Amino acid sequence: QVQLVESGGGSVQTGGSLRLSCAASGYTYDRNCMGWFRQAPGKEREGVAFISTNGGSGDVADSVKGRFTISQDNAANTVYLQMNSLKPEDTAMYYCAAKPRTGPCISRWWLYRTYNYWGQGTQVTVSS
Repeated sequence: QVQLVESGGGSVQTGGSLRLSCAASGYTYDRNCMGWFRQAPGKEREGVAFISTNGGSGDVADSVKGRFTISQDNAANTVYLQMNSLKPEDTAMYYCAAKPRTGPCISRWWLYRTYNYWGQGTQVTVSS
């Protein structure tokens, strides 16, 4: 049974930092594409970052470039999202997602409907 468990969310002030974690289990970790998405109330789910669990190549969305970084620990089957210089517009529920790697992970990584597995989400709130 595939499980993705996010943690690390919370409330911070503008300019603060948080590190989200996504612990994966129940499948072959190193053969997947992993993504971080976020969804604010009334808005569509938005791709934030992606990473290949085989090799660790990845990237972040333009909206968070220079502030967010995605990384992973293969030994721990865990993906991280380091978020610095947080802004109120970063406030959202953040979700971890995974899909089997059938091609380059960069291909349409932002399309949330292409991901098979999802975590329960972790709330990030940034106050001004």
